Amino acid sequence: MDYWTVLLFFLSHILILNYFGGLTIAQPDFGGHNCTGNSTSSMYEANKNTLLSSLLSNIDKHGFYNSSVGHGSDRVYAIVLCRGDVELDTCRSCISDAISMIEQHCPNFKGAVGWYAACMLRFSNQNIFSTLETRPTVSTWNFATVSDVVGFNRSLRTLVDSLRDKAASGGSPRKFAAGSISASNNVTIYALLQCTPDLSQQQCINCLDLAAGNLPNCCAINIGGQILSPSCTLHYENYRFYSEIQTQYTDKTPASPPGKNNGATRTIIIIVVLTVITVILMVCIFNFLRKKKHRKPKEKNETVDEISIIETLQYDFGTIRIATDNFSHSNKLGKGGFGTVYKGRLPNGQEIAVKMLSRNSKEGEREFRNEVLLLMKLQHRNLVRLLGFCLQAAKRILIYEFVPNASLDHFIFDPIKRANLDWDLRFKIIEGIARGLQYLHEDSRLRVIHRDLKASNVLLDAEMNPKISDFGLARPFAFDESQGNTSRIVGTYGYMAPEYAMHGQFSVKSDVFSFGVLVLEIISGKKNNCFQHGENVEDLLSYAWKKWQDGRTPNIIDPKLLANSGGSIPDIMRCVHIGLLCVQENVTDRPTMASIVLMLSSFSLTFPIPSEPASLMLRSIDPKMALIREDDSRATQSNQLKNNSDCWTVDQASITELYPR
Repeated sequence: MDYWTVLLFFLSHILILNYFGGLTIAQPDFGGHNCTGNSTSSMYEANKNTLLSSLLSNIDKHGFYNSSVGHGSDRVYAIVLCRGDVELDTCRSCISDAISMIEQHCPNFKGAVGWYAACMLRFSNQNIFSTLETRPTVSTWNFATVSDVVGFNRSLRTLVDSLRDKAASGGSPRKFAAGSISASNNVTIYALLQCTPDLSQQQCINCLDLAAGNLPNCCAINIGGQILSPSCTLHYENYRFYSEIQTQYTDKTPASPPGKNNGATRTIIIIVVLTVITVILMVCIFNFLRKKKHRKPKEKNETVDEISIIETLQYDFGTIRIATDNFSHSNKLGKGGFGTVYKGRLPNGQEIAVKMLSRNSKEGEREFRNEVLLLMKLQHRNLVRLLGFCLQAAKRILIYEFVPNASLDHFIFDPIKRANLDWDLRFKIIEGIARGLQYLHEDSRLRVIHRDLKASNVLLDAEMNPKISDFGLARPFAFDESQGNTSRIVGTYGYMAPEYAMHGQFSVKSDVFSFGVLVLEIISGKKNNCFQHGENVEDLLSYAWKKWQDGRTPNIIDPKLLANSGGSIPDIMRCVHIGLLCVQENVTDRPTMASIVLMLSSFSLTFPIPSEPASLMLRSIDPKMALIREDDSRATQSNQLKNNSDCWTVDQASITELYPR
């Protein structure tokens, strides 16, 4: 008897007990939470407590309430929303539990969001009313899997699309829809979609589209799943998990009439359940014996399964062609070794960045598959978000969120734009990159080493939040692995750690080295590969370390930043110290990204003294070594080496020069 047989047998007996004995089954209720920003203001905490205590008495019959308390930086905003099918008493009970849970998990925080099965609570120090917010996202799933993945997901997508439009078109009191659809293998899918009612119709559609786009990341082969975000939720199962009382759709199956026939009905149910259990036992035993005799390795169909799982992310080529005005020159954003990037607009108004990969690049096909499969599993506010892809004949296209402020190198290396980057903005960018790398190294479903972190691969959104991009060279690892080796060295010379550049050894500490280079570039406004001090040309890391040793660290700081920093000089000096710790020659001496995030957020830590930067070792490397990006041709490599002979680092090219791929 296998696992599923035992489980089905157990569940069947629970169903019988539940029907005849009134047994109540409790399920885990708290779906997840997220806390943001430490609060140090006693007035803010007082306003928050006042606001949270007022939520229960003010929630309306539709299960929604938003309000704010306070003024200026101490003002607190809050939203509560109950699932559209629950009664008001259940709603209030859920909100009460949510307040207790949030206070327990997120004390002294400026913002938080928490989800229960029947409600959501959110507060922030910023105005969150009528604002679409899809981060953070929490996903849960039913461990049972479907047999026909493609057919199931096709039916699920049809149901979600229908319910999305109904939910979004709901009135201001409620944006909610629930319903079902018949899928393959006699499976019925039940789904529930809901937005906060303060959103517009289009905002609700966009939020639910993004939630549906996240389904392949968590539960593409699962028979049930749930995507929770601050502005909307999407939940589906193979059973009716919502109440029939207030849903927009009713079950047309007539209810059993009360009276004397109840005893006969119970007898029939017992017979049916026992018969089903017997059949399941026989089928499971048969399948177990058959599989034991004819086992096949999973690896042969791994690629087919992966493509099936991400099928829902695939866009039609015609849609992309219309979105980019037939890939017109006016929509062209940039061109790199892997292909050309265009700006586009989907029919729902969403702006996108469309990257059409070069047909002449064999490496591009490998990178395409690598990046799609990797990015579909990575979701973080400081990572560029993959919306989908298009694979039609020889055309390979990636569709990303559009990031309006281009890449970081267009700001920090431009003397005019750099003047607009005060220290608060630069620190915000440094901290965001650090959190993105920490997620890749420690918090994501995979341990991922980026291998090509640099200024041109950090994109800036409309609020100047950094987003790490370009995962074509990234390498996923199991959590029991710490490093890898390669005979082909790829990346950008100048950001590469010496153990990788010279020996092909890479690890999370290789990314830490690149991060350290990037920190010093952001602070100085100069490129590491061609840092000029007076008439002398040397690498930035060497110069920074020498000045730090001599006690002249301010000489490293961008003069424009130094002139406008005021009381921020100690913070800038701390970041220079952190950058030098990251680029040490000894791999074990470099901090982890988790330690770096802690260093950036704490003012009471004592930092170790950095040793000599690894860049001093790189001078002995033969510049003709293959330290160029994989996508560069031999001719391009030769030209770059020739044109950059006055700088010890080469390769200013990347997959995309201007915008995300």
